[in-house]
Amino acid sequence: MSSNKAIKEEFSKDFIPCPVCNKSFEAHVIEQHVNKCLFLNTIPESTSKRTSSQMDDKVSQEKRVKTEVCPASSPKVDKPQSSHAAFNSPPPKPKAKDTKATTPLAERARPQHIDDIIGQIKSFGPGTMLRSMLEQKKIPNMILWGPPGCGKTSLANVIASMCKESTNMRFVKLSATMAGINDVKEVVKVAKNEAQFKRQTVLFMDEIHRFNKLQQDTFLHHVENGTITLIGATTENPSFSLNNALLSRCRVVIMEQLTTEDILKILEKAIEKNDLAVIVNNVGDENNLKGVKEKKCVIERASLRWLGEVCGGDARVALGALELALHAARPPARISLQQLQDGIKRSHTLYDRKGEEHYNIVSAMHKSIRAGADSAALYWTARALAGGEDPLYVARRLVRAAAEDIGLADSYALVEAVACLQGCQQIGMPECDVLLAQCAVRLARAPKSREVYKAMQRCKKFISETKGPLPSVPLHLRNAPTKLMRDIGYAKGYNLQHKDESGLTYMPENLEDVNFFEDDYGG
Repeated sequence: MSSNKAIKEEFSKDFIPCPVCNKSFEAHVIEQHVNKCLFLNTIPESTSKRTSSQMDDKVSQEKRVKTEVCPASSPKVDKPQSSHAAFNSPPPKPKAKDTKATTPLAERARPQHIDDIIGQIKSFGPGTMLRSMLEQKKIPNMILWGPPGCGKTSLANVIASMCKESTNMRFVKLSATMAGINDVKEVVKVAKNEAQFKRQTVLFMDEIHRFNKLQQDTFLHHVENGTITLIGATTENPSFSLNNALLSRCRVVIMEQLTTEDILKILEKAIEKNDLAVIVNNVGDENNLKGVKEKKCVIERASLRWLGEVCGGDARVALGALELALHAARPPARISLQQLQDGIKRSHTLYDRKGEEHYNIVSAMHKSIRAGADSAALYWTARALAGGEDPLYVARRLVRAAAEDIGLADSYALVEAVACLQGCQQIGMPECDVLLAQCAVRLARAPKSREVYKAMQRCKKFISETKGPLPSVPLHLRNAPTKLMRDIGYAKGYNLQHKDESGLTYMPENLEDVNFFEDDYGG
């Protein structure tokens, strides 16, 4: 008994209980432990709002202190139940963002299946070759060419859904406005690896015309050997913006501008799919509003049709305008046609001053003048100006029309067209618009004669088809400023009389009887 008592007294000399947590520690470390224990049990609640990095630093510091104050020889004790234990709990997971609220309506309304595509009946309608290939999940190399908002990216979205459903296809989407050659090379590198596992890579390159001709060469070899299936989308004429070598490897699919009925169907489908509003024929008729929930907006069908009419065939513009109108209205608001017209104006006119539409509209103006269609000539002139066309370019085309199509039938037409060009140079837009309109109508109503133009075309053709060297100028038609030239025969026999009285010929030798003003000019 005496020996046990001695051991207990010896143990009590070496270990001292902590007055806070009631744990025993060695005498030389008990002071440090008590200070630490008091600190941890008196942390204010506000410190629980510290950042995760501060918490991690505190925990690591706490571990270091414990290692220092609790040597291996000390007895193993349980961790005290204190407020600092909350530091070791994992941080709460952040709530997932509601992407639906931030995603534009035009993106949410994209079709997922080929049957959901609205419009483009000629290219992807029932019975077409491309429709049959896509239904069999066979995707050809193709270039989708069409105006903005006609459904090029939506079709790519349908193909992406097809690839997700298939185990041997993968879909990659890039945009030439953001991606470069290195991105394409990376896609090809992965595609080669996937091909070993019999997986085909479909690459959708949006705005492919943004790549220059040298950058487009990157696709050639990989499209030809089947490493990738290329789907390009462009608003520019592929004949001008894409390599001929690339065009020979891809089929060009012409996608037409959407009609008003197509846009109306797209808007109605987007509203129904996303449960955005209730469509009625007349918001003023209470019978149409029966059963409508108070938490929903009500919109007239005429309003949707008006959006389809003013969007210029661009479904993206129509969906954006619809989304703007619905966000501005608070349920249970009633959106009438008049309210929509007051809030949203025609935002744009489809026109590209450097693209094909630039040439199409001015060509239509010129042909209308040639045909004497004054209203059409005025319309296309105004359409070009509304799209932001350079008025001087329009004026130059009017000068050309005056010489080419009116010619000698009304010699004053050319004078007035040149005066119009000079007036546009002097006063500019918007004041010069009436000058262009007057000149276009004037030329359309003027008598027409293409005699000079056709004669010039025959003459140019005759010169280009002449075999051998072109005949020299007859000596009597040459000037003779020096004695040597006169001695050689330059200007010999020349006189100022009319050709019928002068006795001279004015065409080269052997071409005396050629008359370019006749259909059979002897060429």
